[in-house]
Amino acid sequence: MARKYPSILVWTILLLVFQILVLNNVYLFGFINPYIYIFVLLILPIDLRPWIGLVAGFILGITVDIFTDTLGLHTASTVTLAFFRPVILRIISPREGYDADARPDLSEMGFYWYIRYSGLLVFIHHLMLFYLEVFRFSGFFQTLSRVFFSWLASMVLIILFQVLIQKPQK
Repeated sequence: MARKYPSILVWTILLLVFQILVLNNVYLFGFINPYIYIFVLLILPIDLRPWIGLVAGFILGITVDIFTDTLGLHTASTVTLAFFRPVILRIISPREGYDADARPDLSEMGFYWYIRYSGLLVFIHHLMLFYLEVFRFSGFFQTLSRVFFSWLASMVLIILFQVLIQKPQK
């Protein structure tokens, strides 16, 4: 378990750099912005204490906020994602529960489980981020469409990234 944390730290740095330098400058069709840096929160071990997830979400979010000048939007969104992560894990847990060393990834938990897990958490993150950004309900459906299409773009990148980094089955 302890040897997973250095690899998570390396992925955190790589994904933050990629998000800040590349993806934050990509607006597909003028309003779709994919966010892949939250993948770091998705790959945290299942048995991680919730407060550690909240601290990790805070540090991840504040780092993005510092480099993108977004005044706490990403911090609030990643902390919200980290807050709901144990709840989502509990809701979608298998009947027999999780193995002690289970990882929340595509190869170990399966496609359907991973889509529900990551899809719900990414949607929560995007919902919080985009509605805090506009901070009004006057353009509710326009913001909701931005949430949906950015969620879709983020999910495609996250699944693609998950497939690329997974280790081959023995």
